[in-house]
Amino acid sequence: MSCHLVTLLLKVKTMKARALKGKVLVTDLERGSRVVRGIIIPDDNGKSEGIRPRWGRVYSVGEDIVDIKVGQWILIENGRWTRMLKVKGDDGIDTQLWGVEWPQSVMLVSDEDPEVEIFSVFTS
Repeated sequence: MSCHLVTLLLKVKTMKARALKGKVLVTDLERGSRVVRGIIIPDDNGKSEGIRPRWGRVYSVGEDIVDIKVGQWILIENGRWTRMLKVKGDDGIDTQLWGVEWPQSVMLVSDEDPEVEIFSVFTS
């Protein structure tokens, strides 16, 4: 059975992904190490320190969503995104996508690429 699956996957050349109603697809989900005010903060995925919201760039929005548009950045509540799906675009480049429920999982919207530094400077 796995031989048939491999054959099927090799025949798929490109895939166009679009979000369904009430859903948003994001790319460039903030992951890995970060630099905050010149200090390198190591990757915190899978650790207790990694429990925080993440920024993602909107790739596609469901047809019923009018509050956000492709290209904007959204701040997503911790863990409120799907597993990563890798699709190959018409240009042959792989794009990593995550699904997000709108508006339940979204905290903020930004027209510009958010500077993590601005949102990481919290002191008590």
